[in-house]
Amino acid sequence: MQRPITDFGVDHEGDPFAVLSCGHRQHVRHTPPFTNRPWVMTQAGRRSKLGVMLNCARCERFEFPEGFECYRSTPVFHEDSVPAGLRRDHTTRAGVWGRIVVETGTLRYMVDALDRIFELDPRNPGTVVPEMPHRVEPVGTVRFRVEFWRARAGDAASPGSHGEPGVSL
Repeated sequence: MQRPITDFGVDHEGDPFAVLSCGHRQHVRHTPPFTNRPWVMTQAGRRSKLGVMLNCARCERFEFPEGFECYRSTPVFHEDSVPAGLRRDHTTRAGVWGRIVVETGTLRYMVDALDRIFELDPRNPGTVVPEMPHRVEPVGTVRFRVEFWRARAGDAASPGSHGEPGVSL
């Protein structure tokens, strides 16, 4: 899944990484002759790559980014109170992840773009990837809520966390 670069940082070993709009970090090393990215060595080079798309395999695997916190939750819905908007394709904003928490019963969670259908229950929550169209439908009696997660303020995945984008190296 293609995601734009929103910032840059350095890991604990001093290796550079790009922060993607989804909140995942992806190393962008310059290690010739295998990986040729001389642009990562300078502030101007990194700044020139803001907005460039990188493939995020972690989004395709529905992996929650590290350093995110829940900032809001919906009320609990049941099979008769599921809003129409949740039953048709909808998305979250860039950088906003969701967790579908089923209290009782079963909920079908569909992500057509990735050809995935999940049967969610109390032991199997659903992960909502930012900007990825999805929908849900109750399977009989169900009670669930949706939690919304974003990067903690000051975290490297948080927009502007390093001050001016692209200058953290």
